[in-house]
Amino acid sequence: MPYHSSFKIKTAVRHLKAGTVIAYPTEAVYGLGCDPLNETAVMTLLDIKQRPIEKGLILIASSLEQLRPYLVLNQTIIDRITPTWPGPVTWVIPAQPWVPKWLTGEHHSLAVRVTNHPIARNLCAQFGSPLVSTSANPTTRPAIKESRKLLKTFADADIFTVHGKVGELAQETAIYDAVSGNRLR
Repeated sequence: MPYHSSFKIKTAVRHLKAGTVIAYPTEAVYGLGCDPLNETAVMTLLDIKQRPIEKGLILIASSLEQLRPYLVLNQTIIDRITPTWPGPVTWVIPAQPWVPKWLTGEHHSLAVRVTNHPIARNLCAQFGSPLVSTSANPTTRPAIKESRKLLKTFADADIFTVHGKVGELAQETAIYDAVSGNRLR
């Protein structure tokens, strides 16, 4: 990874630890993220995005190990999800009872992904934890793929941006139910 990217990742991690919302490239679009266990940061992200808390959020991680504490896993689920990771597939998996409602919304499950985007993956690895990850756009508006549009759209928001190239995926990641295997999006 180039020096400036490494510096930018370390700076982003400092912002995450301070409770700031960050923007970063993912497999298909720019994402907005924050520390999933910082309620204030999550509420700020939801406010910036104009997303209702009831919908729940996605967590991205650099490995399944980062996600394990949040999830109720069995061998069937593990066998179903691991061939797709790291990669652009999000799975909805039953959540542990302690997982906050600001992450699960009205559900008893959590949407999770082990990302294969190098910047997003490095952010999670350096932060040492999953990140909330939602497309960087106000709800009902198209997802953003360019940093220039991101900066213009969120000019009034306190967001730290990690610039980089969005992945080659044409649309946002597919979402599947890990219990049934059914595609949800």
